[in-house]
Amino acid sequence: MVKRLKVVFNDPNRKGWIRIIKEAVDFSLTKKELPYFYLGKFLYRKGIKNYKDYLSSKEVDKITLSKKLHHPAYASILRNKLFFALYTEENQLPVPAFLGYNLGATFNDRSTTVNLRREELFQYFERIYRIHNCDRIIVKSLTDQGGDNVFLFTKENLEEIINELGDFILQSDMIFQRYLIQHEDIDKIYSHSVNTLRLDSYMDKKGDIHIVSAYMRFGAGGSYLDNSSSGGFFIGVDLEEGRLYQKSLQFMKYGGGHISKHPDTGFVFENFKIPYFKESKELVKKAVSCIPDRLIGWDIAITQNGPVIIEANDNNSLMGPDLVLQGVLKYPIWREILEEA
Repeated sequence: MVKRLKVVFNDPNRKGWIRIIKEAVDFSLTKKELPYFYLGKFLYRKGIKNYKDYLSSKEVDKITLSKKLHHPAYASILRNKLFFALYTEENQLPVPAFLGYNLGATFNDRSTTVNLRREELFQYFERIYRIHNCDRIIVKSLTDQGGDNVFLFTKENLEEIINELGDFILQSDMIFQRYLIQHEDIDKIYSHSVNTLRLDSYMDKKGDIHIVSAYMRFGAGGSYLDNSSSGGFFIGVDLEEGRLYQKSLQFMKYGGGHISKHPDTGFVFENFKIPYFKESKELVKKAVSCIPDRLIGWDIAITQNGPVIIEANDNNSLMGPDLVLQGVLKYPIWREILEEA
């Protein structure tokens, strides 16, 4: 809370203090909770008048914990990256090539299962590079979210990363996937991470599937992660045309900045058209038919050959949609989601 207050105090775009206090109290009374999200969603900034259209913490919990919107069996697929990789592959959905996994010291490369010691890890991963003719793989936790415990293993840094993370890998459960090469147009914006498109899907009572939110996430500062929960930033996307909005957004704990061009490359965001945007929406709808949870956030990478599903979540914070749509509850489809929950 102290860090949030510092951001508010130093924000040149904040409203007057009397108005902030009045609105925060109104938000609190209307939502029946402390105005934590009034600050966290930048509702204190000038130009925001519809602050009650933003979700409260209780409303987010109502949606994400709803048994009407979410099914435990589908959650078990979505929240475990190993299950998700196997299931999507079985259903012939485009996903990163699945190269293997480990459960502690037990490693499986999809052909053999072996128990490894620390000194054997280097040779094991060298073999994966050789068999699959690749020089970069992503190693990530089976269950963590928000970019936690995601590592880029390259041929060049393999010895260094094994020395640094070998013990951790042997005590963890991880999945190994081929590193994707993103579309050249997106690579021009930021090339050090695979920058992903987040699409949120909603299945209504009739079984019709809607795309209810879209935004693009970018890494910065040399990071190979694009996740906005790991310090990156995100930009709203027009749902019809697939074009980026003018300015980015960043979560408050990372400074809450607004920028109109990438800080590393100077690339101007506004009106950039995301390649294969229509195909990405169609892919998500196809994926929902395979995993019919009623509200899912899908992370999509755009390659030269089309969209690829990275992962999906049934329990996201809904912070992204609320910020890029400037209050989801001003849209009938989101009010329906809340009522359904």
